[in-house]
Amino acid sequence: MANEIWTIKRCLEWTKEYLAERGEEHPRLSAEWLLCAATGLARIDLYMRMDETLNAAQLETMHAAVVRRAKGEPLQYITGSTQFRMIDVACAPGVLIPRPETEMLVEEVLNYLDAEVLSPEAAARQRVELPWNDEVEQARKAEAALADERATAERRAANLTAADEAALGSDVLGSRAYAEELANREAEEAAAQAAEAEAAKAAEPELDEYDIAIEGADQETVSAQDAAVPAPAEPRTARVLEVGCGTGCISLSIAWERRGHVTCTATDIEPRAIDLATKNRDALGLASDEVAFSLTNLVSSIPREEWGTFDVLVSNPPYIPTDVMRSLPHEVKDFEPDLALEGGADGLDIFRRLLNAAPYMLRAGGLFACELYEGALDAAAELCRQAGLSDVRIVHDLTDRPRIVRAIVTEPKQRQ
Repeated sequence: MANEIWTIKRCLEWTKEYLAERGEEHPRLSAEWLLCAATGLARIDLYMRMDETLNAAQLETMHAAVVRRAKGEPLQYITGSTQFRMIDVACAPGVLIPRPETEMLVEEVLNYLDAEVLSPEAAARQRVELPWNDEVEQARKAEAALADERATAERRAANLTAADEAALGSDVLGSRAYAEELANREAEEAAAQAAEAEAAKAAEPELDEYDIAIEGADQETVSAQDAAVPAPAEPRTARVLEVGCGTGCISLSIAWERRGHVTCTATDIEPRAIDLATKNRDALGLASDEVAFSLTNLVSSIPREEWGTFDVLVSNPPYIPTDVMRSLPHEVKDFEPDLALEGGADGLDIFRRLLNAAPYMLRAGGLFACELYEGALDAAAELCRQAGLSDVRIVHDLTDRPRIVRAIVTEPKQRQ
């Protein structure tokens, strides 16, 4: 094989057929992924450079990758990376591969942070609804509509010949005459408004010293009232706690997409996960004070003084029920770590421990959000209610399957 000439095109076609014969569900896509990893090219570049010849090192890399894939090993482990939302994430055996469903978990957290922590709330909450606001808005819309109408008429009339205008017939919007009519209407309205303003000004009584004093006092009252209104709340840095970080994709995405506004603390019990997550953080150029990783069991390493300070506790914990583990696809069951998958008889073993920790870790109003097995969401939601959490919701994924439970901690707890 090494002595033959293998172009990108030939290697792509051969790999596709080879994998298809061995039951690969998407053989061409897998072949493209493997070739991209072996050559360092993007998928589109493969098709721009089909006649290029692979060198010996690329052929050797490709051969080893095809053998691994034919045995069912996940592409992400073979290529060493995957894409997650806006970032590229390094993957390695022993650490769970990020799933598209987990991107929605990140979305839920970001939506909560934007609404409850990061966005200034004062502008919307302190807007005074004056009784004439609707009238002003209607007048503004009418003025804008008239301007648009005139612009359309002028644009169309400018390109008309005399024959065109004669042919328009009832389409007055396209005639020069109608454009002129609109201009006249606008001029008349402007003149009327100016006359009304002048008349109103003439009708105003002159102020004597008493009136001026009263007006000044009124102004001071208004100023005092304005000073009493609380200033708009400034955005603050949000704090996120992730348990079971794996590759770090959740915390890294949150920190990356809201950089400068969020700090994340992420834990995992698997040393390989912490090493890989740290590698991914460094590759993104994020600092340790933006995303801090800790090797520990759940929340054991969280300092006592940080309890009750987090805005979010988020997790994609092990959640596959024990009986379901046996029916998982070969490339999941035989290659990805059981430690990151199995969640006990009902899939909620780790979830229960997280739910118990949430009121101690989160501030009042903090978000608790977990991705779980689709058959366990109703039970998880009920557990949240029994624990005293509020606003309990089940979020469906893009295939309309229940995927995430989220709830709000209303009464934080303190360790006795």
